[in-house]
Amino acid sequence: MIVGQRMVMLECEVAGFNFVPVCLLSCIWFGDGYILIGFNQGYFVVISTHMKEIGQELFQARNHKNHLNSIAVSPSLGKAASCGDNCIKIHDLSDLKEMYAIIVLEDERKLDRIQWSDDGQLLAVSTPQGALHVYLAQLPMLASVSQTRIAHLTSLLEVTVEDGVAGEGPVTVAIEVEPAFLGVGPYHLAVGMNNRAWFYFLGSGSPERLKENREYLGTVQFISLNADYAAVSFDNKVLLHMIEGEGTVREDRESQLFPDPEQHSVKITCHFLTPEFLIFGTQHGSIHFFFIEDWQYVTEHRHMVGIRRIFPDPSGTRLIFIDDKSDGYVLNPMMDTRVPIQNFSATVEGILWEHWHLDKGVFIAYDKDKISTYLYCEETISGAQVILVGHWKLPYGQVPVLLYNGEVTLQTQSGKLATQLLDTHTYVFNENVQELPPNMIFLARFQDAWIYSLQLNNPSMWQMLGKSALCDLDLDFALRVYRQIGDVGMVSSLRKIRNIENRNLLAGYVAMFLGEFNHAQDLFLSSSNPSAALEMRRDLLHWDSALQLAKALSPEQIPYISREYAQQLEFTGDYNNAMSHYEKGMTNSDKEKDHDDVCAAGIARVSIRLGDIRKGVSLAMKMPSRILKKECAAILESMKQWTEAAVLYEQGQYYDKAAFVYIRGKNWSKVGELQSKITSLKIHAQYAKAKEADGRYKEAAEAYKMAKEWDNVIRINLEYLQNPEEAVHIVQETQSVEGAKMVAKFFQHLNDYASAIQFLVMSHCNDEAFQLAQAHGQMEIYADIIGSDATSEDYQSIAMHFENDKNHFLAGKFFLLSGQYSRAMKHFLRCNSEDGQAIELAIETVGRANDDKLTEQLIEFLMGDIDGTPKDAKYLFRLYMALKKYQEAARTAIIIAREEQNAGNYRNAHDVLFSMYQELKTNHIKIPSEMVTNLMILHSYILVKIHVKRGDHLKGARMLIRVANNISKFPSHIVPILTSTVIECHRALLKNSSFSYAAMLMRPEYRNSIDLKYKKKIEMIVRKPDKTEEDEPLTPCPVCGFLLPETELACPDCKNQLPYCVVTGRHILREDFTACPSCDFPAIFSEFIRLLETEENCPMCNEKVLQENLQKLSDPHKYIFQDEQST
Repeated sequence: MIVGQRMVMLECEVAGFNFVPVCLLSCIWFGDGYILIGFNQGYFVVISTHMKEIGQELFQARNHKNHLNSIAVSPSLGKAASCGDNCIKIHDLSDLKEMYAIIVLEDERKLDRIQWSDDGQLLAVSTPQGALHVYLAQLPMLASVSQTRIAHLTSLLEVTVEDGVAGEGPVTVAIEVEPAFLGVGPYHLAVGMNNRAWFYFLGSGSPERLKENREYLGTVQFISLNADYAAVSFDNKVLLHMIEGEGTVREDRESQLFPDPEQHSVKITCHFLTPEFLIFGTQHGSIHFFFIEDWQYVTEHRHMVGIRRIFPDPSGTRLIFIDDKSDGYVLNPMMDTRVPIQNFSATVEGILWEHWHLDKGVFIAYDKDKISTYLYCEETISGAQVILVGHWKLPYGQVPVLLYNGEVTLQTQSGKLATQLLDTHTYVFNENVQELPPNMIFLARFQDAWIYSLQLNNPSMWQMLGKSALCDLDLDFALRVYRQIGDVGMVSSLRKIRNIENRNLLAGYVAMFLGEFNHAQDLFLSSSNPSAALEMRRDLLHWDSALQLAKALSPEQIPYISREYAQQLEFTGDYNNAMSHYEKGMTNSDKEKDHDDVCAAGIARVSIRLGDIRKGVSLAMKMPSRILKKECAAILESMKQWTEAAVLYEQGQYYDKAAFVYIRGKNWSKVGELQSKITSLKIHAQYAKAKEADGRYKEAAEAYKMAKEWDNVIRINLEYLQNPEEAVHIVQETQSVEGAKMVAKFFQHLNDYASAIQFLVMSHCNDEAFQLAQAHGQMEIYADIIGSDATSEDYQSIAMHFENDKNHFLAGKFFLLSGQYSRAMKHFLRCNSEDGQAIELAIETVGRANDDKLTEQLIEFLMGDIDGTPKDAKYLFRLYMALKKYQEAARTAIIIAREEQNAGNYRNAHDVLFSMYQELKTNHIKIPSEMVTNLMILHSYILVKIHVKRGDHLKGARMLIRVANNISKFPSHIVPILTSTVIECHRALLKNSSFSYAAMLMRPEYRNSIDLKYKKKIEMIVRKPDKTEEDEPLTPCPVCGFLLPETELACPDCKNQLPYCVVTGRHILREDFTACPSCDFPAIFSEFIRLLETEENCPMCNEKVLQENLQKLSDPHKYIFQDEQST
């Protein structure tokens, strides 16, 4: 209340002001508890009545300098106005600090009162002189859309038509009256008021008004146009008439009034004209579709509530209607189905469909405050549905008129058009790529989402995209997505169902893949294959549901489902229900024996668990299954029913388990019966302990043997069975340390110290063995036994003992083992110079010590500088080998081989050279040519015996010729070798060669040494010479291919020394080449194979060679050029 025109009383509070008011003129409530107050001295004040702000001044302005006369508020327009002096000032209620407009009345000095019209379009101000001024504050919000063309009122007598999407510029149309309604079509514009309408033709030129205007039978509420017709609503009726061109169609199609006269009770509440249809709704809830071309109704949809508004899509094939309950629905007139719009606001003022052809299902619903974006999906796994995508705040005072590609065109209060991009479509220009694909997916723009997902490569985004495509039953696109992310299982599943034609069956499978099993079941049951629901429940182990479905769909499946359900119940411990279902699963049919056996096995197991042990065991014993017996026995074992469990284990041939359970039941006699069938060492050991406790030692020893507890076997044999021989045998076989200690103690008690020492050493008790050997004069035995397992200290103790006993060999040996090389060498050199073993150990000492002083000392000894007796050269060779001085060793080897050769020991000479050859080859050291040549000649001599033995006299003769050509290297056997050469050449028909060597034998120095057995024959060859002889066959050089005699080892063309075959002595052949697997010497493959048919050793290394280990090689390069691989 106003108090004394100076303050306002608010209940019990007094509102004061920040200035001294002279006179309070008026106050007006507005908004949510706010008061606008005007004071005569020009102040304009806003206060709040909220409890937190009560009495507070929220806004103050001095609008007028001298005097304020009146204030007014327009809630519909959201404006406040004050008048004073000679001007009007207007504020926006949303931001009072901003001055919206100032109107100055220059012809007036003072104003009186001010007032808004109810709709806020007019503002009137009076003066004390009685003048009234009326201002247009806002244009009427009139607009109409045809496809993407918009007609809107831009002034009271002007309409602008424009199409920004098609790129058409705005066209202004001057009209004659201020319109109350407006409509636009593809070619026409209609404006009007009350019951009259004027039509304009919108051609390529300037708009042209049609000659005649139209008068209707009532006040027009709404007009809708298409290319030829106009539909006008008035007095709950609709008149459909031609716009122009009367007389060009049949008279009965020029116009028609709806509803029909006989439907006088029907009131039309809304209508819309599409290119093909007139659609209107009634107060009874029916929506009628009138097909203009056939001039008849084609369909009708009935709703239980009256229809308030309808909004067809651009093609007219779908529409949205709002009923009297303010609920919204999407109607598909072709299928006569409607889908409710979820989250639909009761304050919705209008709906716009998306005009962009790729977003056919998108539409928006708007009220005064916000725009809600929806997506209508006609084909999903849940059928047709409407999805709320998002909201967008609508600017105050603006009305949406067109939606195209996410951009909404808004009509403002000034009559202009503005465009804004919806928040749900901001991905079109959004730089935050991470937010893009979800928005695209919500709007079903899968192709765009695919492009951005490829860039992001986010697994969760791919999954979302694939799931959305599946929900929309777009299987081809879903396949593409899941193939991209490598989901092989989903790709395989989708391929199997992609050709299914029945929609519900297809949707059922997709719902199943997405985990919506209840929904999938409903879809399967309404499809052409309801049994798919049963298959799904069985695969998911949903047995209760599967049984219910089986009763209706496939009763013959009940036994099998009952069996599987019973198995699950048994696993989870629900034994009573498991028993029931196992019994229901029995078919008692011979054809289903396997199935019945599974059920019977389940009954046996569950019977035991439920306490009916006799029944369960009886069933298990009757059935042949070993596994069932094991399962039942395990259950009985857990119940501590030892006897029954053991019997079932034994019947099932699980002897270890049976014996284990018999032991738990103390049934030792049954364990004994199963001994031969038991494999568990632990059970054998338990049985052995039991027998030992009973004093049955022999049986205990056997059981310990089977348990492989050798120490106990040894103990039993020594302590109870008095059988040391067996104990010793076991110790020697098993190398048991503890057993050896027991045997050693046993022999000590018998004073058999040698045996005791042996077993003490075996048990690693070296100190005790040493003391025992020293105490009883058994040190040499101890030294022989100690082996290589002792420590350096052990070896030193033994060495010092033998040093004290003047046993230089053994002292040196054990000093060597202890690593004291100088002391070892001292004792070895004191040994008998003829003792080859001592010299060998001395050489080993030098090799290990790598000490120049010791080396020099040993060389002096071997050369005889110490005792005046030179030692055998083989020791010097071995010394060089031990020191890895291979060049010196090679020279020594050649000397040794020459001595052996001169002495006629050709095999020894061959082996010395061969071993040295291999050693040098292993260490990649160049082999002396003299060694190579000598080894080749000696090997040729050895091959003679092999060829002659096998009856191949030609090969033998060729080798003898090679040896005879080097006869000086065989001084001990010149005459025998030449004699053999003559004889073998004669046998091989090499008569010229035979004559040559026979003539050599006839020389005076050899003649008297010829064996008398061959002398006459040789003399005959010389007296009657036959010099016929075939030339030696030619074979290609393995390097250059030049043909040369097969035993020739030097190629005259490429000048290379050629490797020789260890089997034939000939040079090798590239195309028939191999090498010994043991010594790696080259050979001719076919000849080696032929040799192995009668012999088993390699002629060079004398090692055994298996024919399957011999491989044909293709490249002999490394054998020809060995020097390249040596240093």
